[in-house]
Parts: sequence; C-alpha cells; structure tokens
Amino acid sequence: MDIQVSVVEDNARVRSGLARLIELSPGFECVSQHPTGEAAVAELSRIRPDVVLMDINLPGMSGVECVRHLKRLIPKTQVMMLTVYENTDLIFKALSAGASGYLLKQTPPAELLEAIRDVFRGGSPMTGHIARKVVASFQQTAANTRDMESLTPREQEVLDHLAKGFLYKEIADAMGISYDTVHAHIRKIYEKLHVRSRTEAVAKRLQQSIPV
Repeated sequence: MDIQVSVVEDNARVRSGLARLIELSPGFECVSQHPTGEAAVAELSRIRPDVVLMDINLPGMSGVECVRHLKRLIPKTQVMMLTVYENTDLIFKALSAGASGYLLKQTPPAELLEAIRDVFRGGSPMTGHIARKVVASFQQTAANTRDMESLTPREQEVLDHLAKGFLYKEIADAMGISYDTVHAHIRKIYEKLHVRSRTEAVAKRLQQSIPV
C-alpha cells in the first residue's frame, strides 16, 4: 500500500513541486495540499494521511502550532518538518510539539523520499547537520545542569534572588546576611557556573526550568 502524504506549504511553487515528486514516485501518494496551517487543521483530521510534510514559516498559524494541533487530532499521523531554517530553538519547538523529523528544503529528492519512508516506519530522520545541533544542545543542557547542581543551597538561594531582580543589598536583607557575604556567594556562583555577569548567571538559572 502506498504511503499517503499531505503537504503543508504556503509557497505554491514549492508545494506543487513536492506534490509532483511524491505522486511520480512509486510507493507514494500525495493525498492533499494545504497553503496554511489553519487549512491543514480543518481538513487533515478527515484525510488522515500517514505522513505530513510541514513548513515552519506559514502565514497565520505557524508550522509548530499546526503540528501541536494535528498531534492532538490525528496522533498516529507522522509529521516531518521541511524548512529552510536551521535555528536550534525552532528545531526543539517543532520536536516538542510532536514532529518526528526535521529536514531542510534543499534535501535531495531521493533523500527526502527515504526520509518519508523512515518517518512512516517510526524513525526520526534529520540531516547530519541538524542532528549535530540537537546533540550539541543536549550536551550543553547537561553541562548547565551539572553546573547548577554544584551550587550549595545558600548559593542557589542567592541566585534565585538574583533571578527575581533583587539588588545585592536587598538579597542581604532578605537572607539576613552581610553585603560582603552576598558578594562572596556571587563570586562563587560565577565561578561554578562559568559565567562573568549577573545576566549570564540568571540566564543559566532560567534554562533549568525550575520555578523562580
């Protein structure tokens, strides 16, 4: 049975090109084309394709938001992002929303078709460059977590106050310690987190997804 594919892409030329590639390739069928995320959400729950090729930069509803809606409506349908963007934040937003793969639009046709087969079978296809970005981001997150765990409870408390926007004197008053002690704690925090400023320290603190 052919793999049924839908295309969500606002550029008419790109959309028709993808549809033509799929239609002319043995083992594939393009069952629908959609110029917007809104149209895809409205129509795909009826069509229920095996795989959706999704652009990120859509007018109105973004591709990431469209994925989120589709995974609620048709959870068995696999969604693969097909985009010009290599932005790490966008990659993770798309994967977190429920996308199973992430390829660039300049991917050669044969590789794109193989990726559709892969995602249909339960794989998570990505170009080598994007996969390296994902790995690097996970490695950085793990390193940040280790740094944060090296803080003492007192240093963590000081950092929490910094993240809330407290001035050094306000931290001293809130914690019942001297201004110099606050400075000493902050020097140790900077050293352990490998940062050089309050902004960098707070940024690392907020990356940990721990409520302030």
